[in-house]
Amino acid sequence: MKSKAWTVSSSITTDLWYNCLTSGGGYHCKVASNEDWIQAVQALMVLSVLFCLLSLVFFLCQLFTLVKGGRFFFTAIFQILASLFVMCGAIIYTVMSPDRAVGVEFGYAYILAWVAFPLCLVSGLIYIILRKRE
Repeated sequence: MKSKAWTVSSSITTDLWYNCLTSGGGYHCKVASNEDWIQAVQALMVLSVLFCLLSLVFFLCQLFTLVKGGRFFFTAIFQILASLFVMCGAIIYTVMSPDRAVGVEFGYAYILAWVAFPLCLVSGLIYIILRKRE
């Protein structure tokens, strides 16, 4: 389960929803803490996915209804908001996650969140520039 982890060590993996411990050949998971900051990160990440999906739906709608030469502003707004949600969630996790001991590293999902932020932002900016043509 290290592929979806936000922090990883030799025996513990932590993501937004579960904290898992590997001991004695077994894998034992418990629900992530109920602290406000982790719930904020969870909410922001879910919102970012929803806004990305909404921007895709709006893009398809605008693709067929927008007049020639029109810009995809509505789609761009949702895409840029999605990128801001990802950035805020990753910042909150970075600042508020417990002190990392020796051997604890950030996992793939954490890195993916930071990669998703600029990609989503650039996508939104491209939608602002993009014009519909026939």
